[in-house]
Amino acid sequence: MRRSASSAPVLLLLAAGGLAGCGNGADSGSGDYPSEDIRLLVPYAAGGPTDLTTRTVGGCLESELGETVVVENLPGGSGALATTELVGAEPDGYTLSLVTAGTMVLTPLANEVGYTVEDITPIGVMADVPSVLAVGAESPYASAEDFVAAVEAEPGSVDVGVPGASTPQGIELQRWADEHDVEVTVVPFDGNAEMTAALRGGNVDAVLINASQDVTGNIDSGDVVPLIASSEERLAWLPDVPTFTELGFEGLTLSGSTFGLAGPADLPDDVAGTLEDTLQACLESDEVREDIGEQYVPEEFAGADGLAQVLDETQQVYEPILG
Repeated sequence: MRRSASSAPVLLLLAAGGLAGCGNGADSGSGDYPSEDIRLLVPYAAGGPTDLTTRTVGGCLESELGETVVVENLPGGSGALATTELVGAEPDGYTLSLVTAGTMVLTPLANEVGYTVEDITPIGVMADVPSVLAVGAESPYASAEDFVAAVEAEPGSVDVGVPGASTPQGIELQRWADEHDVEVTVVPFDGNAEMTAALRGGNVDAVLINASQDVTGNIDSGDVVPLIASSEERLAWLPDVPTFTELGFEGLTLSGSTFGLAGPADLPDDVAGTLEDTLQACLESDEVREDIGEQYVPEEFAGADGLAQVLDETQQVYEPILG
């Protein structure tokens, strides 16, 4: 796994007057790369937040690099189908993929998939989407304190939906029980839409769900009521929602999703550096930030080292649980 990227292209760009915005053409500083189409994989189905983020970034990379970027959805195997395709590709910069802690850490720990987090070259973070523990509009739980009190009074009596048993949300609820004695009954679903429908239909008491744009729309309408956020500090756009940490549940900060961009292991430094610099230029574009969602794009760009750190930290926490 690539831990750092060459800073030379950044310095060259800064010396030339700063990073250009999306569509203004970033100087690659890497010889002939790219000189052909780039394949950009998404390990999930079309239409969700991962697809939106990847297509938005892919369109900007295409404008900046001057070569076609073909976004391809390869759902299946909890991300293993697309990731297997990625790690088996030539390390030349022409096959890239969205990666998450789920696809790169949890799936390899829980299943024999033939790859690990060491088999990729991190390029940078595209978006950070926190999770929220949320209830329906008619829920008897008016606050986080009400919810926790009910669970502690009768362990296992409260059903909480998650987007799959071996997802960060599912594992964090297991940690909530193991480390803090707060035991809910975990109910796996296939994604946000199914979870939201179950919550609104009263089929589960709560959900631990990525607060992507589809979910924030339901929050704004009042159909979904967030009680607890997964972030370390309160979210600026949900200022009244306490965090797990704030409520005394230290360490439960890993149920959100970091959407990273990566290539196969051993990507040449000049190619990886070009991609890292171009990704930074894209994420500094107002248009890109608006399309992804301003609240999801990190205020400070997290490049190769930042993405590697997220994956490494997740590996350290989850390997004793799933390894």
